[in-house]
Amino acid sequence: MKWTGRRQSENVEDRRGMRPGRGMVVGGGLGGLIITLLVVFLGGDPGTLENVTQTSQPVEAPVPVNPQEEELKQFVSVVLADTEDIWSLIFTQNGLTYQKPTIVLFTGQVESACGFASSASGPFYCPPDQKVYMDLAFFEELRSRFGAPGDFAVAYVIAHEVGHHVQNLIGTADRVHQARNTVSEEEYNRLSVRLELQADFLAGVWAFHAREALGVIEAGDFEEALTAATAIGDDRLQKQSQGHVVPDAFTHGTSAQRARWFRRGFESGDLKQGDTFSLDYESL
Repeated sequence: MKWTGRRQSENVEDRRGMRPGRGMVVGGGLGGLIITLLVVFLGGDPGTLENVTQTSQPVEAPVPVNPQEEELKQFVSVVLADTEDIWSLIFTQNGLTYQKPTIVLFTGQVESACGFASSASGPFYCPPDQKVYMDLAFFEELRSRFGAPGDFAVAYVIAHEVGHHVQNLIGTADRVHQARNTVSEEEYNRLSVRLELQADFLAGVWAFHAREALGVIEAGDFEEALTAATAIGDDRLQKQSQGHVVPDAFTHGTSAQRARWFRRGFESGDLKQGDTFSLDYESL
């Protein structure tokens, strides 16, 4: 991916070398978003999405910061900037205002509006504070443990988490989370799979526009993203960790599904093809 010398996002919060502090909750909300075809295409729930935001008070701790991560931090900032440009354009075209997320870099463990998390959780998006949390050490694990090297493997992960932010803005994520207490565990897992596969699709849509509008995609980038999507499928991870596969426990989708939905977004760039909630589950 062509990224050196390009704009870096200002929405990167570096908490590396800090330990979590106490947070406080403040009121917040998106206000009245205009619900357009964008919501319909992606299976969103029309309505106003209100949020509660938590701010953390990290304090210094004797946690070393890996200087080799500095270039990776710059790369993350460039990819985030590209997602800002692409999704701002798409939202504007659909009568919406894109609210930019923040990426929080941390070491070891972190406190978010969703609670405490450790690096073992991998990168995640927290809807209440609209932030993506990631320990940069994950990307070395992605390369060495999961066999998914390359800068665009990293870009795919970032774009996937930003895809969750898009789902949050249009209400899709809220609809799924509200179903937790109204459906069985198996059905909720299936809703989670639909949500995750749509985020993979949205990552592909971003990559499509990064190629067409920004011209930053290079030969081999698509393959790197597919390798990463395949490496973190539920079936492969379950097979590696427990030696067998339990489909009813899937929450993110199989390797084949994740790669397929990313490919669909990357090849079409068409939001109308991203409604994972209307399809029969077995056809995903």
